[in-house]
Amino acid sequence: MSRKLWITTPLVLILVCGGLMFWYNHEPDLFDPLERARMHAEAHQHAEVVGVPTVSALLEVVNVLLNKRGGYLSNDKLPPWVLLDNVPNWEFGAVVQVRDLARVLRNDFTRSQTQSTEDPDLSQADPLFHYSSDRWLLPTTEGKYQEGMEFLEAYLTRLSDPAEPDTQFFARADNLSEWFGLVEKRLGSLSQRLSASVGQQRLNTDLAGDTGARQSTTTDADQEVKTPWLEIDDVFYEARGSTWALIHFLKAMEVDFQGVLRKKNALISFRQIIRELESTQANLRAPMVLNGNKFGAFANHSLILANYISRANAAIIDLRFLLQQG
Repeated sequence: MSRKLWITTPLVLILVCGGLMFWYNHEPDLFDPLERARMHAEAHQHAEVVGVPTVSALLEVVNVLLNKRGGYLSNDKLPPWVLLDNVPNWEFGAVVQVRDLARVLRNDFTRSQTQSTEDPDLSQADPLFHYSSDRWLLPTTEGKYQEGMEFLEAYLTRLSDPAEPDTQFFARADNLSEWFGLVEKRLGSLSQRLSASVGQQRLNTDLAGDTGARQSTTTDADQEVKTPWLEIDDVFYEARGSTWALIHFLKAMEVDFQGVLRKKNALISFRQIIRELESTQANLRAPMVLNGNKFGAFANHSLILANYISRANAAIIDLRFLLQQG
């Protein structure tokens, strides 16, 4: 009997761990940020004013990160969670977008000009979201992000209070353009890393366009760029997490910046960006991220994702140029 127990116990543990890994290896579905904003406003007695949809979307994205199926996995060090890497990479992609929006919220959306004072709650929330994304020792990542949410909530409460005229959210074209500048760089980097899944020979254009430009060290004029094979799925899921968060932020900003977008006749272009990014969230109908050749018999999921991201980024570049015009 003891011999049977000695044999079956490891098998049961392996099956349990495998089942838990399958259950926790799950990307959250998209949610309606406007519906969540209304629910949030009702629950906390917030008025529906400019800025509430965007800040509520930021709060809800962080809330999903911390409370989705399996909770926040990036800092888990015990099996079976430590054996998962898809969801932690997905989480990191979303966290980067949270950090960017929190920084722009602090530096741009809530300030009327460069010499104006920053919001006290947002100045506290911003660095908390930049805390290490994989720390499990106290203070944990979840604890810091939860604290950041509390400061965002405090700002949102003051934003909705008519007795707090100094607390503002400025939905201006230049502010939206500032945030798009960060998004443009993030998506450009992800697109390049995804495209490098099959390897590319690229000419070095780092100093192109400026004869007086210099760089720290000399690099080859012809470079081979290739994402390591073991990192292909990491980049893929990081990109999925990043675009997942962006979709919610953009849908909320469509409401807050609707006046600006209508004035620039850019509302349709803005919605097309959202539609391109929504295409990145299609279900992966394969047991793993495939890395077929460019024109081979098998799919290359990274190149397909890069295509959607590149198209969205090209539209963002055009829209940002339009926003910067008088």
